[in-house]
Amino acid sequence: MKVGILGVGHIGKTLALALAKAGHEVSVANSRGPETIAAEVLATGAEAVTAQQAVKDKDVVILSIPLNSIPETAPLFADVPEETIVIDTSNYYPQRDNKIERIEAGQVESLWVEEQLGRSIAKAWNAIGSASLAKKGKSAASPNRIAIPIAADRKIDREVTMKLVNDTGFDAFYSGSLKDSWRQQPGAPIYCTDLTLKEIEAFIDTAEKERLPIRRDIAVAAIAERVGDGKTNPGADYGVRLSRALYL
Repeated sequence: MKVGILGVGHIGKTLALALAKAGHEVSVANSRGPETIAAEVLATGAEAVTAQQAVKDKDVVILSIPLNSIPETAPLFADVPEETIVIDTSNYYPQRDNKIERIEAGQVESLWVEEQLGRSIAKAWNAIGSASLAKKGKSAASPNRIAIPIAADRKIDREVTMKLVNDTGFDAFYSGSLKDSWRQQPGAPIYCTDLTLKEIEAFIDTAEKERLPIRRDIAVAAIAERVGDGKTNPGADYGVRLSRALYL
């Protein structure tokens, strides 16, 4: 498939490497121009392009940018056909994204993103830490393979997103429609806890929506105390241990 990725941070970089390695035709873009994209992002065959090129004539476009930057990308999708699948990987962290009143009032993050773009989306790769995504992928036959939840409303979005998740080395778990995707938001039991398919099945319905922001903010405070700020990612093992302690 022809895949465009907007954003080459920790998640975007790993997706570019994994999907190109899996045989997809991958284009990557950032906000500063293709000449600023590091060679390591392109090591398995991805091509550095402009943001406009990353969304043109693609089967799939993946958004791997901070949630508060998503409204700025909406004009890029003005001429993108409805059949193009758009997958969002973002999460809402008010300490980083500034407060978004609709989400603060309870709107599901995926539905807010969908409103900003004015089109259908799928949600995936948001509920796994960047280090786990980069290091813990396994072949489909491997035991105890980590699962990644995906949410989507359209059948084609669901099927293609689940295939791509598998191509990045993880089992895909369909968590339901976008209105229910709050169950894979920060603070939920299946968020960054590196669970298998069976474990996700056991824990997904234990999520309590009103408690998610509280748990999310406790995790941010614990990480900030450990590393000195609220933006630096903690070590992979610590992040998973913390998420399991707070969310499960």
